[in-house]
Amino acid sequence: MLYVVITFLWTSILLYLLLGGADFGAGIIELFTSKGNKAVTRKTLYSAIGPIWEANHMWLIIAIVILFVGFPVIYSTMSVNLHIPLTIMLLGIIARGTAFTFRHYDAVVDDMQHVYNSIFAISSFITPLFLGIIAGSAVSGHIDPQADTFLSAYIFSWLHWFSVSVGLFTVAICGFLASVYLIGETQNEHDRLRFAHKAQFFNIGAVICGILVFTAAYVEQIPLIEWVFGNWVGRIAIVSATLSLIWMWYLLYQGKIGLLRPLAGFQVTMILLTTTYRHFPNIVLFKGGGYLSLLEHSGQEKTMQALGLALLLGSVFILPALFYLIYSFQKKPLEAGSADH
Repeated sequence: MLYVVITFLWTSILLYLLLGGADFGAGIIELFTSKGNKAVTRKTLYSAIGPIWEANHMWLIIAIVILFVGFPVIYSTMSVNLHIPLTIMLLGIIARGTAFTFRHYDAVVDDMQHVYNSIFAISSFITPLFLGIIAGSAVSGHIDPQADTFLSAYIFSWLHWFSVSVGLFTVAICGFLASVYLIGETQNEHDRLRFAHKAQFFNIGAVICGILVFTAAYVEQIPLIEWVFGNWVGRIAIVSATLSLIWMWYLLYQGKIGLLRPLAGFQVTMILLTTTYRHFPNIVLFKGGGYLSLLEHSGQEKTMQALGLALLLGSVFILPALFYLIYSFQKKPLEAGSADH
C-alpha cells in the first residue's frame, strides 16, 4: 500500500498544478491584462473557473492529509522549517478566494470592487510563487536540521535564488496553462488571438525563468542538470515535452484548439516527472547531505494500509462525481429555440 499512497501523493500534486495552477493563472492573466480588456477577460474567467474553482483545492488538501497521516516526519519538518512561505501561500489562497467571492457575488457594486480585483490578481501571483518556493526549498539542500539561529532555520532555508527562481517558473507555468485553457472558452477570433498571445508571453517567460532556475542551481551547487538529463526518463520527458509544445503551437496557428489543453497538461506532467524522478524517493534534501525519504520515513504499516485503502475507496466515489461536475459545466448552453429541434 505504500506505493499506492505515494502514487496518490504525486498525482494530487500534479492535478493541483494542472487544475489549481490554471486557476491561479487566470488571476495572473488578469494582472497582466490591459485596462481596456479586463472586463472581457474577467467574463471569460468566470465562465471557465467560476463554477468549480473551489474544487481545485481538493488536490492540495489530499496531498497535505497524505503527508500528515502517512509521512508525519516529513510533514512536521516541512511545516516547521518552511512555515513562513507555507503561511504566506495559505493566506494567498484565502485572500484570493475571498476576493473572488465578493467581487462576483457582492450585492453592491461600488469602489470596493477595485479592491477585490486587486486582491484577487495579486494573491493569484503570490500563491503559486510561494508554492514554487516551497517545492524548490525542499530539494535545494538549504534546510538545515542543525540550525541554531532564527535566520538560518526559518529564513535562509527558503529565501535563496534557486527557490525564488523555481517560484517564478511556477508562476509562468500557471499563466501559460490558464492562457491555453482559456483559448477554448473564447467566443470570437479576437479573443482567441489575445489569449494565444498571452500563452506565447508566458511560454517565453517560462523559458527565461527555467534558465534562471538552472543558473541558480549551478551557482548554488544543486545537481539539477544531472537530475534532469542524467537519466533516460528525464531525457525522454524533456524531448516529449518539447515536441508536444511545437505541435501545440502548430495546431494553435492552424486554428485547431481541440488538443491544446491535453498537450499543455502533458508538457507540465513531463516537467514534474523530470524534476522528481531522479531523486525519488527522497522528498526533502538537507544541508550537509541528509534527506527524508518517502520509503524510509513513512508511517506504520497498518497506518499506510488504512490510508491506501481509504484513498482507493474515496477515489471510486469522488472522482466520477468530480469529472461529471467538470463535464456538466463545460457543456455549452442551448441557444434560444434550439430545444425544439
